[in-house]
Amino acid sequence: MDKGDYSYSTCWNIKNHKDGRAMIEEIKGLGFGSVELNYNVTQGHLATIEPMIERGEIRISSVHHAFPFVDDKEYDTDSVMLGYEDESKRRRAVELLEQSVEYAVRYGAGAVVVHPGEVPFPVNVDAQLKRIYRDNGPESMEYRELWEQMAKRREAEAPAYLERIRRSLEEISDYIARKGYRVAVGIETRARCNQIPTLREAGELIAGLKGSPVGLWYDIGHAMMMDRMGLYDNLKDLPAVSPYIVGVHIHETIGLSDHWCPYVHSKDDGFFDHFLEIIDRSPIKVYELKSQCLPEEIDKSHALITSKIASMKG
Repeated sequence: MDKGDYSYSTCWNIKNHKDGRAMIEEIKGLGFGSVELNYNVTQGHLATIEPMIERGEIRISSVHHAFPFVDDKEYDTDSVMLGYEDESKRRRAVELLEQSVEYAVRYGAGAVVVHPGEVPFPVNVDAQLKRIYRDNGPESMEYRELWEQMAKRREAEAPAYLERIRRSLEEISDYIARKGYRVAVGIETRARCNQIPTLREAGELIAGLKGSPVGLWYDIGHAMMMDRMGLYDNLKDLPAVSPYIVGVHIHETIGLSDHWCPYVHSKDDGFFDHFLEIIDRSPIKVYELKSQCLPEEIDKSHALITSKIASMKG
């Protein structure tokens, strides 16, 4: 099935491929003519992907910062990244984002997807909360007590991290302007409760950078998961930030497990409908599914999404 202007993330099959061409060909076999190159794509993968881009065999919708793969835990997908208090670390994060932007422009991508940062904790409080959620439920006393501790610390410390993230985004915006590039920087809704931004934090950051290329990368599954955990009200907060959306990651969350095919794995034929208008209006639409999702499930999910959007539009 031809997936039209929908793109597909390499997170689905990157662990199975050392050769970039084989990885992309497998995604093309699903019917996608466009891909998002995720943050685990290495220089080795690019050696065989770049000729495909140059020959027009594949289009690149987006690249995911830090890109290509950076083997450094201080700048990985779950790090303080653009919000480091240490100025040398913060500047290094901005330099890596400049690098991601350069690759995006070289490949004709419309956006760079960015995990901007987090409020660091001495332990993985998000993992602890998710364990309690699964074992005892979100209404349990154990969950509510730990959640309150997390939320209090997050609220107290987030403003300083947000201010440094804002400064970093301002610097990358100036860089893009100086270069004369046309590429968006999408700050992504995240999958851990101590990570930045919430939808409201994203709205405040983007509004404060009016006229810049910074927008919201709305990860649907992550937002569903944070809503369930209690970080924010996804459906209530979404309308205020929807004008800022530059791209979406399409996947569904079952409980606190994400990256499943919408409708197909949840067996829920209605709730994901809330996001169809957002998907339809988004400039860049990327499926971000886990490796357990099978080709026939991906086809079925896409057919449901596109047919529902067509019906919605009359």
